[in-house]
Amino acid sequence: MLYWQRAGHQASDRSANLEAIQHLTMGLQLLATLPETPTRAQQELEFQLALGPAFMALKGFAASEVEQTYARAWVLCQQVGGTLQLFPTLWGLYRSYLTRGALPKARELGEQLVRLAQREAAPTPRLEAYEALGTVLFHMGEYTAAWKYLKQGITLIEPAMQQAQTLHHGEAPGMRCLAVATLTLWCLGYPAQAVPRCQEALALAQALAHPHSLAAARYWAILLHYRRREISAAQAQADALLTLATEHEFSLMVGHGTFWRGWARAMQGQREVGLIQMHQGLTAIVTTGQTVTRPLYLVLLAELAGHAGQVEEGLRLLAEALIAIEESGRGEVLAEAYRCQGELLLRHATPDTAQAATCFQRALGIARHQQAKSWELRAAISLARLWQRQDKRQQAYDLLAPVYGWFTEGFDTADLQEAEAILGELA
Repeated sequence: MLYWQRAGHQASDRSANLEAIQHLTMGLQLLATLPETPTRAQQELEFQLALGPAFMALKGFAASEVEQTYARAWVLCQQVGGTLQLFPTLWGLYRSYLTRGALPKARELGEQLVRLAQREAAPTPRLEAYEALGTVLFHMGEYTAAWKYLKQGITLIEPAMQQAQTLHHGEAPGMRCLAVATLTLWCLGYPAQAVPRCQEALALAQALAHPHSLAAARYWAILLHYRRREISAAQAQADALLTLATEHEFSLMVGHGTFWRGWARAMQGQREVGLIQMHQGLTAIVTTGQTVTRPLYLVLLAELAGHAGQVEEGLRLLAEALIAIEESGRGEVLAEAYRCQGELLLRHATPDTAQAATCFQRALGIARHQQAKSWELRAAISLARLWQRQDKRQQAYDLLAPVYGWFTEGFDTADLQEAEAILGELA
């Protein structure tokens, strides 16, 4: 059994996840032939906690094998009675719930992790806990609270410790903390500060030479480029992600790479091919059990359907996205969903300007409640454009000018340049 355990760990060290699973599964089968004793329970717990990260990398965090592995580890924790393995067990369950889109449950587990970690003197569990809770708060659209935890986590990153932490979690928690902080900063209205955090996340993953961490860092980099409306940069990262994920058989990341490559192509005029790839990518992602990204991807599909003249299809996809947002509690994409709904209503043969204005106002209200200045700016641009066409020039200026005036950075980004151009026209 010790041989199989050691062989499993060595395979994980080389990111040979299928081989690791085979070795560890053989060890578990041997363990099952032994009498039920506390020693056997302890050994099985160690095997299960080694299996979890390998399943995460190979099949995705929401795979049924991941949930089953950590659920079994939880049962064994109760039998063994110790607390040493409780933290990684709770973290595995948290990650499974997060990626399946069960955000309230993931938040509950994240808060438990923080309470556990704060009893420890070592910085390692605190980094992991702050990253976990910060990430779920980000997905829920609670950006200020998310930044509070992510900022604390960043101060605890010790590059020398990341390799060991990566083996426990399937990804480097320091990389993930930096990557989620990247998008949180963008949402809060700091698009320039987000860029170096993204570069730090990529650099850390590359320094670790850990393929799954690098794949995840590239995925988060794509999300930042999408928000900054940098299509070519997003495509470059998507191509690199797809190559890496295909090589290492990271099924979830292959789905993400496929989706974003399709999005970039569609945005560059290859709409038919791009939309096909986007649908293929989303299908591959959902097949792994991951649903947390589904609302955003439905919004993007809806937006591009509108650009292709398929307004009713776009509105159908948005309705599906809003249901998914409500079911999961993912507030992060809510303001953008209503803004896109308003834009689609304006693409009707007979534009529904009143309902579109209501959607834009709703998007503004959500963004303001979330203190999400970048989402607020995007919604204000849409409403100001509508009012400009309706010759409500002063109202449009009075709406957009203070939002634009709040920003102190990122004036090279497409959103702020567009806002500046509109204000120039209105003035």
